[in-house]
Amino acid sequence: MNHLEASFTGKNSLWRYLVMIASVFIVANTLGSLPLILAVTMKPVSDPVIMEEMASRPIDLTLLGIDPLVTFAMMLFPFLTALLTYYILIKPLNHKTFSITLNGTNSIRWKKILISALVWLILISVYLLVFLKIDPDNFSVNNTSSSLIMLVVLSVALIPFQAAFEEVIFRGYLMQGFTVLAGNRWLPLILTSVLFGLMHSFNPEVDDFGFWDMIPQYVLFGLIFGILTVLDDGIEAAIGAHAMNNIFLSVMVTHKSSVLQTPALYEQHNYLPWTEFTGLMIMGIIYILIMKKLFRWKDFSILFSKVYPAPSEI
Repeated sequence: MNHLEASFTGKNSLWRYLVMIASVFIVANTLGSLPLILAVTMKPVSDPVIMEEMASRPIDLTLLGIDPLVTFAMMLFPFLTALLTYYILIKPLNHKTFSITLNGTNSIRWKKILISALVWLILISVYLLVFLKIDPDNFSVNNTSSSLIMLVVLSVALIPFQAAFEEVIFRGYLMQGFTVLAGNRWLPLILTSVLFGLMHSFNPEVDDFGFWDMIPQYVLFGLIFGILTVLDDGIEAAIGAHAMNNIFLSVMVTHKSSVLQTPALYEQHNYLPWTEFTGLMIMGIIYILIMKKLFRWKDFSILFSKVYPAPSEI
């Protein structure tokens, strides 16, 4: 094992973690958000009707006449700047290499990313087909124009950076940090999953459907990706699944409360949080069992095992 054992390498003082989190947050919300801020300020609104609509739909910049694909790209740009900031700071701040926080080694397992993404693509495609079959009236074709091709291109080009940043921070950096404190695997898994869920508290769907209806779904995502990280001894597979999930949803299905408003193929009219939660839980279990078979994990007991520094770190 390498990923969590590598937690004890480098410098792990609390202030270093606080500086890192603050730095990526500040950069993402200043430099990363600059294109979005400029786009909004250059489109002044005086129409009271539009102003009222924007108050209820602040992420829908089509109200300002901004192309939804441009908005989509600008919404993802902060994640790219945040990931770059992390990459620059991890060595001087924590005395660790970037790849150490991915899997505890000095290499990246690209094949794991691709295999995981493919498995998730198959499962989520079946998931959507089932819902289209069970409740066809809840979906309508939203976009069949050439803009759908551009949406695919932008999604594949940009979303992996967003997914990679979130996985690096939560299942990489913070999971290793909590491991130093806890000395086990299960507590960092739970803590990072809860924090991952809470991070999404500001998403518009949380305002529309309520905290207790939406946050459990994000915590469940965190648990799925966290279990995957512990069992696979690194975050590459989690990056693959996370990226594919977001790419698929951006291209295939949108709804009025989605944080990323895209000209997707389908529009979902009624979003049912607990139905989605149940579907995700079933899909997550199937996914983990498939990955266990493909990657030949021994068993699940490691989730509850202790973590000790490598002999060279004692």
